[in-house]
Order: sequence, then structure tokens, then C-alpha cells
Amino acid sequence: MDDFRITDHSAHRTTGSGSRALTAGAVMLSWVALLWVLEGIDAATGNALDTYGVSPRDPAELRDVVPAAFLHSGWEHVASNSVPLLVLGFIAALAGLRRFAAVVLTVILVSGLGVWVTAPSNTVTLGASGVVFGLLGYLLVRGFVDRRPWDVLIGVGVALAYGSLLWGVLPTDSGVSWQGHLFGLMGGVAAAFFFRRPRRPPQTLVTV
Repeated sequence: MDDFRITDHSAHRTTGSGSRALTAGAVMLSWVALLWVLEGIDAATGNALDTYGVSPRDPAELRDVVPAAFLHSGWEHVASNSVPLLVLGFIAALAGLRRFAAVVLTVILVSGLGVWVTAPSNTVTLGASGVVFGLLGYLLVRGFVDRRPWDVLIGVGVALAYGSLLWGVLPTDSGVSWQGHLFGLMGGVAAAFFFRRPRRPPQTLVTV
């Protein structure tokens, strides 16, 4: 007679979830702390880091697309981005850091390049709000793309908590880069499709 062994994986799943949460929290706290440190350096050097913002349609400015996402135009600016970035980034990073890094890089590039192409002349755009909008878009559609009910519920919760941010894609304030918001949102939605989870083949029930 064959022996059948049943293994309880619940403890392993709980441990893995806790580890992912700690890692995601550490990553996002470090990221937000870096933004504040960079703003402190910028303030101490007379806004010297602002030169790394994106000026549109200048080929030399393409190299600033990535660093611009980590810089801000003052303490109020970095403060306004810190909490939503921390919360949305933490939720997104829970699914795995490799996927999270790919999503963030996609958002930064799409948002930055969109700004470079469409922003008004003689402007400099910087800030993490493009990433915030990208993570928002990503979390809103991820569950539907992956067909995972739990992630759909997370998206609904994110919509209830941060859905009002979507008004930021409209050109209502000349001092705010709605272009960065809009292209960041588009980058997040695109990333949900680019990096969707592969679907598992249907399981076959075998009886013995």
C-alpha cells in the first residue's frame, strides 16, 4: 500500500508573506528617505540639483529623465509625494521586487520621455509624482490584467483612497506638470500588461 503525505504549507506562506512585507517596507522607507536627503542636499547647495530636471526637446536632457524622478523643488513638494509614494510603492512591492523594479523603471521612462516631448518650452520638470501616478495606474488595473480577485480588491481600495489624484492629469495648474502625471499613469497601466503574471495551465484531477 502506498503512503500519502500531506504537508501543511500555511506556515511557509505566512513566513514568506511576512518576509516580503518587511522587504517591501524597507525598500520604500529607504527610497523616501533618499528623496529627503537629496532635497536637503539641494537646499544646502542653493538648488544646484535642480539642473538635473528635464528640459523639453533638448537631446542632452534625455540623460536627466531618471534622476529627475528623485528630485523636488522644495520641502513641500517632497512632502506631498512622500506618503502616496510610500503607500502605493509598498503595496506594489509586496508582489516581488524584480517585478516592482521593472514597473518603476517603465513608469520613470514613460513619464520622463512624455515630459521631454510635450512639456512647454523653457520649463524644468522634476519630482516623484510621475512615479506616484504610475503606481496608481498599475495597481488599479493589475488585478484585472492578472485575473487575480485579491488584486482586484486591492485596486478598488487604492481607487477609494487615492482615486482623487486622477484629476492631476488635467491641465488645471500651470505650475504642475500634468504631462508627467498623465504619462506616468499611462506608463503604470502599460507596465501592468508588460509584466503581467503568466497564467497557470488548468490543473488535471487525477484519482488513484
